[in-house]
Amino acid sequence: MARIVVAGAGVVGASVAYHLAALGADDVVLADRGEVAGRATSKGMGGVRQQFSTEAEVRLAQASIDFFRALGPDCFLRVGYLFVAATEEALAELEQRRLLQVDLGVPVERIDPSFVPGLRTDDLVGAVFCAMDGVGNPVAVARELVRRAAELGAEVREQTPAEELDAEVLVIACGAASAELGAKVGVELPIRPLCRQLLETSTLELPARLPMTVEAESGFHFRRRADRLVLAMSDPEPRWTDEESVDESLIGDRLERLVHRYPPAAGARIEHAWAGLYDMTPDAHPIVGRVADGIYAACGFSGHGFMQSPAVGRALAEEILLGGSSLDLSPYRLERFPEGMFFPETLIL
Repeated sequence: MARIVVAGAGVVGASVAYHLAALGADDVVLADRGEVAGRATSKGMGGVRQQFSTEAEVRLAQASIDFFRALGPDCFLRVGYLFVAATEEALAELEQRRLLQVDLGVPVERIDPSFVPGLRTDDLVGAVFCAMDGVGNPVAVARELVRRAAELGAEVREQTPAEELDAEVLVIACGAASAELGAKVGVELPIRPLCRQLLETSTLELPARLPMTVEAESGFHFRRRADRLVLAMSDPEPRWTDEESVDESLIGDRLERLVHRYPPAAGARIEHAWAGLYDMTPDAHPIVGRVADGIYAACGFSGHGFMQSPAVGRALAEEILLGGSSLDLSPYRLERFPEGMFFPETLIL
């Protein structure tokens, strides 16, 4: 059987390697120029949602959610995803998306957001909620997938650039570095890095099942992580750079937004801040599938790689080993860009 080298030991690459081994590939190498879960995977928010604005993205999320649930509470907690709206216009957009999601089988409900203890709701006109969604631990998931892959015979090579290894099949799953590796092997991938930052509060007394909460108008969102809150929001101007730096000038605004929406956080401080990279494509959808002879891609997830990793790993492994996938990968082909087949995802957090 062909030697398959998976470049990138983040959660996406780990999923591809695991599913290849699970489907019977007997010569799989998972290589990373750093370490397992050492880059974007270690810096992500960890949200897992099925509430997207396009059918293709909903399908990927649907095909992943049961896998996350089976991993157990150390990897995933089903606390739900709550989108709140302060204007009728935003609520109408949420409802339009909800109808699509429900048609596809996702149990998203219109709900009174006051069910969340402590949440400020007097300035809201409505909300939608999916109880099946939740939050996960990207590092724990990646390490579990690597463990399973190694148990099935895959070789894990840290501190090893994939292009230095002999391979009959190469899978590019390097996140924001995927375009760089693609160029080295003669494949142009339209991916560029976008710097995003996350903030973590000091300790708080929090309800046990606080949902991921998202403001529809601003995209400001927060989640519980142990006894702290992690919060994030797009920068006022996108930072198209591979420099992972925190813009401290935004911290005051973000903390003010948190206290407004969740008054029990009053008095909290930001004790930890970090930045990571989204691997953005022109339409915010990933590139998944064959991109050249003997070369496949699983990259360009535009901030959604963790939540889509189980489905993508399985689907790409099937395509490599079986010649086709049980999941329709046609929306994610590299060829869609020169052909103008764009279907932009609008719900990017």
